[in-house]
Amino acid sequence: MSSLFRITIIVLTLCVIAGCAGNNYPDNVNNSLKAAGDNKAELEQVITHYQTTGDSLKLEAAYFLIGNMEEHCYVTYRLFDTSDATVEFDPMSFPDYKALLVAIDSIESDRGELDYGKLDKIMDVEVIKADFLINHIDLAFRAWKDKPWAKNLTFKNFCRYVLPYRGSNEPLEDWRSYFMEKYNDIDDKLDDDKDPVNVASVINDDVRAWFGFDERYYFHPTDQGLSEMLDSKLGRCEDMTNITIFALRANGLAVTSDYTPHWANTGNNHAWNAILTEDGTVIPFMGAEANPGHYRLHNKAAKVYRKTYDQQPDNLVFQPNKQEKMPRWLAGKYYIDVTNDYMDAIDAVIDVTESIPDSIDIAYICVFNSGKFRPINWGRIEDGKVTFADMGTGILYIAATYQNKEVVTFGEPFVLEDNGVISYKSISPDTHTSLSIDNIPMRAMATSTETVKHTPLASGVTYELKYWHGSEWTEFSTYTPKSKTISVSDLPAGGLYWLTAQDSKNDERIFTIEANKQIFW
Repeated sequence: MSSLFRITIIVLTLCVIAGCAGNNYPDNVNNSLKAAGDNKAELEQVITHYQTTGDSLKLEAAYFLIGNMEEHCYVTYRLFDTSDATVEFDPMSFPDYKALLVAIDSIESDRGELDYGKLDKIMDVEVIKADFLINHIDLAFRAWKDKPWAKNLTFKNFCRYVLPYRGSNEPLEDWRSYFMEKYNDIDDKLDDDKDPVNVASVINDDVRAWFGFDERYYFHPTDQGLSEMLDSKLGRCEDMTNITIFALRANGLAVTSDYTPHWANTGNNHAWNAILTEDGTVIPFMGAEANPGHYRLHNKAAKVYRKTYDQQPDNLVFQPNKQEKMPRWLAGKYYIDVTNDYMDAIDAVIDVTESIPDSIDIAYICVFNSGKFRPINWGRIEDGKVTFADMGTGILYIAATYQNKEVVTFGEPFVLEDNGVISYKSISPDTHTSLSIDNIPMRAMATSTETVKHTPLASGVTYELKYWHGSEWTEFSTYTPKSKTISVSDLPAGGLYWLTAQDSKNDERIFTIEANKQIFW
């Protein structure tokens, strides 16, 4: 063999091992390598490792993680006031949530409205290390292959629901090693070691014995990592779902984090877990709280979505459309619509009779949540109609566009009935017909975290009554009742109404009036 031929063989071999400028990698892997900058070598080391070992499935798993890594990150935040000055605030320094809210009100009365803003974004592609990623992949495969309840998982479901090294936007940590060791004797506690629901319940029982919910973490600006949660033993629902994801995925269970961005009949949002069974059934549960088969959603969801690690090409951000800007969370790349796993959803088909600017071809369907109509799904405007796929029924909605970073409603509010009928009954105000209501309690349906409460009116408190008209709330009158009821005269009939207490946070629910009774939405 000539020296030149020998050198050529060596060069070609090195090219195969190293990936030869990325030409043999999937496109999304090359995109991540480009975004990695100085950290590119760490990602290539992972690929080279599995090319060298010859394990094709682990190589595909590495491609899956690296190819979808580009925008995953850990974000830090700062709290700032209306002058953009940073406010030092530790939510855990207060004895309870009520005391925390009192402190927030005090600060806002002095410094104006407070808000969180991004401080630093730590991109996975720029910081993740080869040893970290290889360890996660190897441990995930060990759980998949060794655990009797995991052996029937498809490779696709393994990649989506077991393999990812993070739950959301928490700091990167090696939770797999911790939870594999913690539950290494789990088999001894199982009635059926082939039933993933049984295994999930046993592990979740342990998690909820030491980790729980705390409202103060609504003001914790980031999702907690493993170390912080082991120390705090408390968190909000996102933390509860994450700690459960860590514990279950580390042991080969296909578990998800599902969520509704905005409840349809109260304020706030919610996230919970679900486990995928062998036949594809999804069973919801609440990590650190309630096991599969013993959990239900306590409020009404118009849509349910699922967090994914991999990008979803059907999402709005990937679709051709005329507008660059879109509502923040709907612009996400890492979620799928799973509404039909939770309810008998129906398409809502809306006639677009208003004049919509030619620059707009996407419309949104909104629910009323925490004082505003908030987008929950999108559809394309075509031939004077727009279809919003798979919507929850028995819910009041309104359609909208997104202009100059603002939600602009159009048309009248409507109820999507269980049979798919779009009902405008009792929602469009008749300004030529008046309605008088005598001595009814006009109770506001207020929200506290994720619960719904009927709160009677209070004597001596001033209330403002508004009705929806022409895409905005129109003030009708104010009242300061001497008892727990008020009487209203000459109110435009058949409308959508909103009664808010003076200086409230607008958590009160909207309502219609039917047969002289309030129907809250």
